Amino acid sequence: MGLIYYAIPFFLGTVGLESWLLYRKQREAGSESKLAGFTTKDSLASLSMGLGFLAVNAGLRLLPFAGLAWLYQFRLFDIEPVWWAWVLLLFTEDFCYYWFHRLHHEVRALWAAHVNHHSSTHYNLTTALRQSWTTPFTGFIFWAPLPLLGFPVSMILIQKSISLLYQYWLHTELIGRLGWFETIFNTPSHHRVHHGRNPIYLDRNHAGIFIIWDKIFGTFEPEAEAVDYGLTKNIHTYNPVRIAFHEWAAMLRDVWHARTWRGRLGYLVMPPGWTEDGTGKTAPALRREHLATDPLGALT
Repeated sequence: MGLIYYAIPFFLGTVGLESWLLYRKQREAGSESKLAGFTTKDSLASLSMGLGFLAVNAGLRLLPFAGLAWLYQFRLFDIEPVWWAWVLLLFTEDFCYYWFHRLHHEVRALWAAHVNHHSSTHYNLTTALRQSWTTPFTGFIFWAPLPLLGFPVSMILIQKSISLLYQYWLHTELIGRLGWFETIFNTPSHHRVHHGRNPIYLDRNHAGIFIIWDKIFGTFEPEAEAVDYGLTKNIHTYNPVRIAFHEWAAMLRDVWHARTWRGRLGYLVMPPGWTEDGTGKTAPALRREHLATDPLGALT
């Protein structure tokens, strides 16, 4: 995580640059001076979430290191930090990230930790800083294969930071389609889809650096219709504590009021939207319903 702290001046500078560019773009279009995709309260909430994320990771920085180091003693191979090992780690770490990210959308107890990143109805570089305060407790296991394969812990932590830094620039509407680059790599266009609450966009494009994993595992969706950002049920708050913990509270309420042990377990491990009585709608159900009423959507 050390690289992230060094990048803070870059984050602040590019947020300011993006705001200025959005302002110029609106002025040239002759629209109101209020920035498209940008409000002060929303951006301050995102920045508060980012500061909280840094504080949590500073306090728990030894936790992932200790866990990875413990697993490293059971490694299958001894991998030295040579150039080909970094290339191999680039892909294997990204593969781990894909499953970390995907399952944090498909398992409610994990979604409770990740949902805050999707809670903004705007999409700009401050959205990238709206990071979870609780994923350090839910994410460690997804990177367990790397030390077991023999990658040194220092290499793993550096590559995780590189991945997080790469994903920062994806959170903007100022960059359009990027041609051939989008065939292999994750881009702002791909990631805008991921932040959409449009039924066709739900739980799509979980990539970190390489979009190839979504294409291989059937979770890819290109940007076609205009993106409606946010959650299927938006929370309408700028309070960072509520943003961080609202889904944890909702999930625990559902568990408490469940009538059966099956229901209690379901509210923890089934996808967001699942309900004990079967009336809830998960992302796959909403997507199928949308495609049934709009068959052309399946061709996008």
